[in-house]
Amino acid sequence: MNRPATIKDIARMLKVSTSTVSRALRDATDVSKETKNAVKALSEELNYQPNKFALSLQQKQTHTIGVIVPNLDYVLATMVKGIDEVALEAGYTVMVCQSNESFGREIVNTRRLLDSLVDGFIVSVSSETKVFDHFKKILDKNMPMVMFDRLIADVNVPSVRLDNKDGGLQATEHLLEQGYKRIAILAGPKTLGISNERLDGYLAALKKYKIKADPDLIIHCDFNQEYAYIATKELLNMKKRPDAIFTISDRMAIGAMLAIKEKGLKMPNDIGLVGFNNEPVTSLVSPGISSVDQPAFELGKIAAKLFIESMHNEEDMGHIEEVLKPKLHIRESSLRNTSRNGRTK
Repeated sequence: MNRPATIKDIARMLKVSTSTVSRALRDATDVSKETKNAVKALSEELNYQPNKFALSLQQKQTHTIGVIVPNLDYVLATMVKGIDEVALEAGYTVMVCQSNESFGREIVNTRRLLDSLVDGFIVSVSSETKVFDHFKKILDKNMPMVMFDRLIADVNVPSVRLDNKDGGLQATEHLLEQGYKRIAILAGPKTLGISNERLDGYLAALKKYKIKADPDLIIHCDFNQEYAYIATKELLNMKKRPDAIFTISDRMAIGAMLAIKEKGLKMPNDIGLVGFNNEPVTSLVSPGISSVDQPAFELGKIAAKLFIESMHNEEDMGHIEEVLKPKLHIRESSLRNTSRNGRTK
């Protein structure tokens, strides 16, 4: 037999009905032991493999998780690896879609994953997403959903995130401790929660040190190296330029560094720089860039664990929010005080 064996083949060879073969393979109580043994023996001989898609329709489960992310940069890719590790151990497959920060594409991805019969969703929203009807429709179907990294208040689901405000506070406070006074921030889009949370940390640190925030030093731009490069050039051309810059992503920090070097300024003496995410590139460039580290792999693992728990829990888990703590890794780009003990705060 050149093609894969089917239930019909087994039924024909044993001269029984296909329903009898199906029930025997499921170990149904209304099938005799003799028939079960015969069906199982022949199925092994023919290397019969059940149609998993058909089984999933019967069981109403595919053991597949739909994951939607804004992109697959270093941080989010690491989170997805954490999701995949836990999912694999629990017998689930992960299907990943990127929205590329597009609200329309996020809706399309949601529909396609629904068409693929995923059991539920783990989602980090795009920066354009302001309406959440597509996610509410998922909940109306009683499908489990978990939010991670970027959350939305209007959808009541279990979630896991970083304490972004604390990360912004740590970064800015470190710069203040190093003697920098006029600190600029390259924040992300105003509509994005994690951007505003990191900005809140920056403002909290200034308030703690009794420094009035200067609106001219607060720049909103995309999580993009080119935008950060342009924004930094504008900051450095100010009559009273900043003496330090905090960027809320490392991609932005690289753009800022290029503009700083082009201007002929030296880090950390002329100007300090701190990024966010602690991507590998921050330790490879010269000088190394101080950056706020987030436990991305662990965050992804927790998201998957929450999903699997919600799959097997009839109680509402919408109140559960796991918050992970960041840690500042200090490198040469901001370290004026070389007598400081240690490089990790």
